[in-house]
Amino acid sequence: MSGFLAVERAVRSAAPHALLDAARAALIEHYEALSVELLMADYGLTVLQPVTALPHTNEPLSLHASPEGRAFGSQEPYGQYAAQDGAVDLYLPVTVRGDRLGILTVRLPKHRCTPQAVDDLTDAAELLGHEIVVAERDTDLYLQARRASRLTLAAEMQWQLLPGRSCTRQEYAVGAQLEPAYAIHGDNFDWATTAETLTLCITNGMGEGIQASLLTNLAVNALRNARRAGIGIADQAALADQALYAQHRGTQYVSTLLLSFELATGKVQVVDAGSPQLWRQRDKVVERVPFEAQFPLGMFDDTPYAAQEFEVLPGDRMIFVSDGVYAAAGQADEKYGERALARAIQAASLLPAAAVPRAVLGELADYRGDAAASDDELVVCLDWFGRDTPVIR
Repeated sequence: MSGFLAVERAVRSAAPHALLDAARAALIEHYEALSVELLMADYGLTVLQPVTALPHTNEPLSLHASPEGRAFGSQEPYGQYAAQDGAVDLYLPVTVRGDRLGILTVRLPKHRCTPQAVDDLTDAAELLGHEIVVAERDTDLYLQARRASRLTLAAEMQWQLLPGRSCTRQEYAVGAQLEPAYAIHGDNFDWATTAETLTLCITNGMGEGIQASLLTNLAVNALRNARRAGIGIADQAALADQALYAQHRGTQYVSTLLLSFELATGKVQVVDAGSPQLWRQRDKVVERVPFEAQFPLGMFDDTPYAAQEFEVLPGDRMIFVSDGVYAAAGQADEKYGERALARAIQAASLLPAAAVPRAVLGELADYRGDAAASDDELVVCLDWFGRDTPVIR
């Protein structure tokens, strides 16, 4: 049996909380690994947290000023000589379909650090990521390791509602981030893909704290329920609107931007029901894409919704932002505004989609200075590649 197959068998047969222990033992036996550690990216995307049992005693590492952070940002294996014994430290991305979870660090004797071993261990890190996603149904270990501080209850509810933080496919790459990561309440994003479509939804439930989180949970699950029934986005919006109105009789509502992308053609249907905005970067031009505004979900009884259409081209980058971004106030109580947002989008041009939201939110934080955020801040980036060849049916 090859070394990789032995590692795979060990990890797949391990208990949910023991994935790292199983991987470590197999890597020591089959690759002579000297040490093996797993680091998870925290909710704020600022540090990499070691996976250990509570209470956590190992120090987190910077996501922006460490070799582990370099591998996380580049999504490429990175190696360097260790300070002792001439060993090599390998930093391997733990990523699942574009969703960047963390880094697997493996220290190997120099004579075992061959190109084949690096390839094997890179595959092992990806395998570990897939097993972590499955294991999170049954253990809190990996979710606990993502926390640099305690989440509010509202934030706990929101993060559990999300599909992930990034996703990559032949036709597109999407990345998203919420701030304040540990105290978010009403903003949310959701996506789902089929062989032919991508559905993307940006939501912003009114209010604060638990109430806003409960409202958004109802809206997102109502939209998912309608989407999974196989109906179009206009009817998805209408059914979610009815569910919200039936519960709150118009006293609470949810601003929503709902889009359905046809993967083969780039044709898009959109329902604009509230405050989230879409910005597009095409070539070097950054501009807002306006739509005909319709009522937020749940504001009135039996609101009819209509889908509008537009088209995306290969190479287009789309940035979706909540009102907590474009209407944020700076130190002089001046709103962030369109020019500042366009500059932030332009400044992130060379970054992959998964890294763009954090970069834009970083620019916003610099603009605010010492002023605290007064609202949730959400940024979603969608890079459109298109489909080069027709799908064989």
